[in-house]
Amino acid sequence: MSTLDELSKQAYEQLEKDAEKIVQLIEVQMDNLTMPQCPVYEEVLDTQMFGLSKEVHFAARLGLIDPEDGRALLEKLEKEVSKVHDAYMEDEKFESKEM
Repeated sequence: MSTLDELSKQAYEQLEKDAEKIVQLIEVQMDNLTMPQCPVYEEVLDTQMFGLSKEVHFAARLGLIDPEDGRALLEKLEKEVSKVHDAYMEDEKFESKEM
């Protein structure tokens, strides 16, 4: 494997780890701190997603990752965050019916 291939692999793996950290942050925030409609939640999510998109763009500009792979990673993250949000909202709906 060439040095560039190895760097590309490492770059993509790091971006995946960063994406997973965002999902974990959102899960913790929703489980323990705030509701999805809270401005703090929205601000954290927006900031984290923006930061990751900049990382992806930077890695793509350097030729470390394919831009399409970067877009796919961001789309996957958006779907994961949406699933977490939907699960939270479903739990809230279920809990409010029990009361």
